[in-house]
Amino acid sequence: MCSECFVTAAMKSRIAAHGAAFRKATASPFGSDDEVGMLNLMDAASRQAIMDRADPTKVYDLSVDNFVGMPGWFGAEDQPYQIWMTHTPEGEKIDDIMRVGKEANDLVSYSGDSISMYTHTGTHIDALNHFGYDGKIFNGFSAKEHLGSRAWRKSGADKHPPVVARGIMLDVAALLGVDVLPPSYGIGEADLRGCLKHQDVELRPGDVVLIRTGRMRLWPDRDAYLPNPPGLNREGAEFLAKAGAIIIGADNHCLEQAPSADPENWQVVHTYLLAEAGVPILEIANLEDLADDKVYEFAFFGACIRFRGATGSPMRPIAMPLR
Repeated sequence: MCSECFVTAAMKSRIAAHGAAFRKATASPFGSDDEVGMLNLMDAASRQAIMDRADPTKVYDLSVDNFVGMPGWFGAEDQPYQIWMTHTPEGEKIDDIMRVGKEANDLVSYSGDSISMYTHTGTHIDALNHFGYDGKIFNGFSAKEHLGSRAWRKSGADKHPPVVARGIMLDVAALLGVDVLPPSYGIGEADLRGCLKHQDVELRPGDVVLIRTGRMRLWPDRDAYLPNPPGLNREGAEFLAKAGAIIIGADNHCLEQAPSADPENWQVVHTYLLAEAGVPILEIANLEDLADDKVYEFAFFGACIRFRGATGSPMRPIAMPLR
């Protein structure tokens, strides 16, 4: 069934993409205080409906490990993932940082560590304050009024509720008969419609939509995984957003086709989804196990770390097939 068949006139009024203006930060249909956009489509009834169908005998982990040297977004010279020990069993015997004495340090082996990372590292969510237009983000919040010296006061990752929703995976690589889509391939509406038909899956308002390009087969080789990724183009993003997707994600590191096909906008899909359509983004999702088992519809569960005001945050999403 076509995706439009599920979008009633009443539902359209709750889908931000139907009220969007080109390259403008859209006012939320959920009120002037809204900071989470299309995640508002989740409610008790929708959560209960998908939980009732989830099969707990099989769990798919859609995240990647975080480790030193992992692929990441380096285009703007942001901090790569780093981890270092702050306490080691032998080091505590020498330094006695806790001032407990030799015998206590011989008995108690204490290990501790710290990490440093760009908030858009590994499997992660892009919050609605990540990209906007002309200094404004979704629902008209502005950098001038709502961005402090340390973080945004609006629409940060800390505002995201835990996500419990129906998920679908659109395997574009399999549709086109390749292991990995060609570099810079733009995934448009025809590809997405083709996947829905080929997989016999319906796209409904309230869905988490994950797109498989096959790039995860190149993980974690930086030189193969990062450059010129295939991904969603604006046409494809509009198709999914207008159908009522609450999160759109992919297995590449930037969701969208790169380099951008729009000579004026180097992040055409990010700005559209986040600022115009109010749809958070999920990146670097590991969809290979779902693809291997041909699981195209599932219960999606995920919660990001509540970094106050952050533009992104790690997430460990899981999927369960449906009964």
